[in-house]
Amino acid sequence: MTATDAARVAAVRQRCAFVLLGSVQTTLIFTLASIAVPLPAIGREFGLQRADLILLSAAYGLTFAGLLLFGGRLADRYGGRRALTAGLVLFAAALAVAPLAPGFGTLLAARFAQGAGAALIAPAAMAVLRAAFPSSAAYGRAMVTWGGLSVLGATAGNLLSGVISALSSWRWTFAVPLVVALAALALTPRLLPDTTPSRGRTLDLTGALLATAGITLASYGLVVTDTRPWSSAGVLVPLLAGAALLVAFRYAERRARDPLLPPRFLFDRRRALALAAIALSACGTAMTFVVLSLHLQQARDWSPLQTSAAFVPFAVALIASGRAAGPLIGRYGARSVTAAGLGTGAAGLALLALTGTGAHIPYGYGLLPGLVLLPAGTAASFAGAAVLATEGVPQQQTGLAGGVLNTAMEAGPTVLFAILLTLGSDASSLAATGAALAAAALLNHRIK
Repeated sequence: MTATDAARVAAVRQRCAFVLLGSVQTTLIFTLASIAVPLPAIGREFGLQRADLILLSAAYGLTFAGLLLFGGRLADRYGGRRALTAGLVLFAAALAVAPLAPGFGTLLAARFAQGAGAALIAPAAMAVLRAAFPSSAAYGRAMVTWGGLSVLGATAGNLLSGVISALSSWRWTFAVPLVVALAALALTPRLLPDTTPSRGRTLDLTGALLATAGITLASYGLVVTDTRPWSSAGVLVPLLAGAALLVAFRYAERRARDPLLPPRFLFDRRRALALAAIALSACGTAMTFVVLSLHLQQARDWSPLQTSAAFVPFAVALIASGRAAGPLIGRYGARSVTAAGLGTGAAGLALLALTGTGAHIPYGYGLLPGLVLLPAGTAASFAGAAVLATEGVPQQQTGLAGGVLNTAMEAGPTVLFAILLTLGSDASSLAATGAALAAAALLNHRIK
């Protein structure tokens, strides 16, 4: 085999590995978002109250966000491909249980287990991605596309779940991620490179326990603010307990020989602000899906299928912007593209807040402009921020980087969403999110 042939084969293997890993990453967020539209149907079938539906909606995200840091360390400690396989087994098993659930308890447990599997898969996938693209330049180009996959998954989850709910039972919404998980399990040994475990590293179980419990409790406290006042024990107890555990985690990490999250890892100003940009962009997208889905079905009396169709331009703009992000980053740099994306997303949210929530404003000039600008900006900001957040990270910490990046993506919207709910109206929430995005764009643009 000539050198040219060898290079061609290597390039094909890299593309296949990226397609497989990208499909898995997209599916993780698809599974997170896909339950939103069918929630009313699930509530009617099981006779659930609003608080039960909120817990069911949040269950996946709670374990996903809470276990991500530990999942990243497991990927670094035992090897990305091995951790990915273990996560896929758990994820697929939980997906198989969910559609067969005879009641609320079984479905809730399955959602928690799905989130736990996803928390192991997401950082492991990034560790394997780093091994598949050993060149820093090639890895950077791969991260440009990787950054937009989560938003694509959320969009696909909202679109397809509405279609499935309209045509069949909500139980079929778990079929798509189950098929992807099973296919990934079958193809992983053939398409993905093995990764070298960091045998000399300890697991820091104390830090893992404190971080997991702290993030999960604090996130739960924020989630239940939708049904309970901030001053109630149901909110204050988990919030304060979670905050105390996170403070304890910080001090424990200073003394740990091999900390779960080295304090210096977040000292890089570009990385910290990139993670903030990811959190804000994810919040803007999540807020839009929730607010507009409720608005269209409640204020305008649209069906789930019509509501899903309203987001088709969102998906088109997202894909187009994601494809354009790579050349733009190559020409102008990740920092400038991230700042421009945040500013564009803020403009889209502002338009939605000003014109999109009126019950009688036509879709064409009320919702559509914002539903194009927001995803265009979000895709660009995610692509640029993903490059900034992983730039300069050594290969043995790639799983950690994946855990931190996904934690910002999952925990950020939970925190900001609960805060924005206190504003009391859809338009003010969207406007506040837009203002936060604009502020992040300005901060990010000033990074030296």
